[in-house]
Amino acid sequence: MSTGTPKENTHPVRELTIRGIILGGLITLIFTAANAYLGLKVGLTFATSIPAAVISMAVLHYFKNHTVVENNIVQTIASAAGTLSAIIFVIPGLVMVGYWSGFPYWETTAVCMIGGILGVMYSIPLRRALVTGSDLPYPEGVAAAEVLKVGDQSGSVEENKRGLLVIIWGGVASALVSLLAAMKVMAGTLTAYFRVGGGATMVGGSLSLALLGVGHLVGPMVGIAMAVGFFTSYAVLLPIMTPNKLVEGGEIPDIVGAVFSQDVRMIGAGAMAVAAIWTLIKILGPIFRGMKESLVSSRRRASGQTLDLTEQDIPFKYVALITLVSMIPTGFLLWNFLRSSEISHHLWTLIALSIVFVLVLGLLIASICGYMAGLIGASNSPISGVGILVIIAASLLILLVTGGSKDATEAMHLTAYALFTTAIVFGIATISNDNLQDLKTGQLVKATPWRQQVALIIGVVFGSLIIPPVLQLLMTSFGFAGMEGVDEDTALQAPQAILLSTIAKGIFGGDMKWNLFAVGVIIGVVVVIIDEILGRFTRFHLPPLAVGMGMYLNITTTLIIVIGAFVGMYYDRWAQRQADSERSKRLGVLLATGLIVGDSLFGILNAGIIGGTGNPDALAVIPDGFEDITKIVGLVVFIGITALSYRWVQAKSRNTVEPVS
Repeated sequence: MSTGTPKENTHPVRELTIRGIILGGLITLIFTAANAYLGLKVGLTFATSIPAAVISMAVLHYFKNHTVVENNIVQTIASAAGTLSAIIFVIPGLVMVGYWSGFPYWETTAVCMIGGILGVMYSIPLRRALVTGSDLPYPEGVAAAEVLKVGDQSGSVEENKRGLLVIIWGGVASALVSLLAAMKVMAGTLTAYFRVGGGATMVGGSLSLALLGVGHLVGPMVGIAMAVGFFTSYAVLLPIMTPNKLVEGGEIPDIVGAVFSQDVRMIGAGAMAVAAIWTLIKILGPIFRGMKESLVSSRRRASGQTLDLTEQDIPFKYVALITLVSMIPTGFLLWNFLRSSEISHHLWTLIALSIVFVLVLGLLIASICGYMAGLIGASNSPISGVGILVIIAASLLILLVTGGSKDATEAMHLTAYALFTTAIVFGIATISNDNLQDLKTGQLVKATPWRQQVALIIGVVFGSLIIPPVLQLLMTSFGFAGMEGVDEDTALQAPQAILLSTIAKGIFGGDMKWNLFAVGVIIGVVVVIIDEILGRFTRFHLPPLAVGMGMYLNITTTLIIVIGAFVGMYYDRWAQRQADSERSKRLGVLLATGLIVGDSLFGILNAGIIGGTGNPDALAVIPDGFEDITKIVGLVVFIGITALSYRWVQAKSRNTVEPVS
């Protein structure tokens, strides 16, 4: 911070431009849709900053006077919108509990927009404390900054084109595998059910290159933790919990599926809740110190001391004003939600409670998520665990205020209202989880914070406008697991939405399986202790949230992620031996990103085809009866395209990039 002569109030280069906003908006449409599909399919989303930066550099190179900070604005817009798509972890619950029959456009848009803008506002006062005034690593923010710096250097034109080509290759390869599975030329999933002693379990994997790409990005440490999680669920819990069900009779696949979804997942929820609480306990001290430092900086600025251009945020008075004014549309949304419901007699009490809940818990959640993103990156931050804590807190507070209800319809409406309130706070969580990462990137490339913060708001608006129709399309075409009348093999798992809905219904219905949740808590405590011991005496960790996710997600999802983590590890070891190891590693990251984007975009396209034809097998060309053959074909194609893709990227990374004058 400078205390001398006031700095010039204009940036020396182009930064927040119309063309940058338009390009960011176009990238937003792609990545938001892709993340929404991936999140509903497997319960995970991917970081969009680096691929957005690569695409931006490749496109803006053809325009005059493009700058590194202009590219930073593009990735900021796309990153904010792509991250906001994590709201799909909550919103589908309103359909699952039967309150909504679809996704009303303006209500869904407003929830996303209000929560997202509040997330931006809450993260602004934390920037100096958690970004410029801390030694948090911000892995994704630093990586995005390095990509932007490389793209701004002389001779990087071919490098940018190469990066974009790698993303396209990965996207085409992944989309091709998904197309073959939709055509039923190859199987999309391999599964096997079998008995273990008196019980039963299963093993399987989805032949999805997107999941392989997710594994590459999360890395081997998270992969091992997820493997511990699914081993706990499938090798220990399922064999213990299924014998009584098998005695009652029924098909093994049906019994295993029911016990896993109704009981084992609740245990996983308890483990995730412990992980989130432990993280909160560990970071409370730094959060409070950071907020104190932020307030000190604000007072210094108010006293007349001039800050350097790269230290100028949106003024705090405007942050406070926007936050308070946002409570007006929030109150209107809540009123509109309640006015014709079965619990309208609690209308004003619930609205007051929810506004205070959003204001107070929102700020705490923003601090937690921002700090966690700084520690381990936005992609690995335990947003799901935060969601569990929020829905439990919201449900218990609403239950305390209203006394609950024995009427099933009223209980359902209370459940829906808890989910609706949670969705607003979750919007704050998702955006604050990403914003500080973006602001770290901006700090490293010497961007203007207030311009970047405006770009974050623009990204939130873009994302909010596209999320509702994407959700409606996916629901109509595939449906969500657990909904009546959907094909469980093709339905989107929407694991977080199912979990949060189950917890809220259990609390208001009085049938919450607290005993199973408690078992998960015990497991979570044991994992936390193991992680702390490993961290203290070795260089390894066992991330507790990743263990909980491994317990909670279906093994067909987690097994391929684990395999992808080790594929990525071996690729990175190869890259480390290359002349330009960082470039080689970066191309691997871009390939993994392309694998995710290609599968996700094909999923959206296929959803449109299914929705238009009303036929879930609209693209199928192989009739039933050839399942054994398509399984063999699927395994061969999956391994073959994976090997070919990584070998191709290795060849690309070996090629030198000639300087361009």
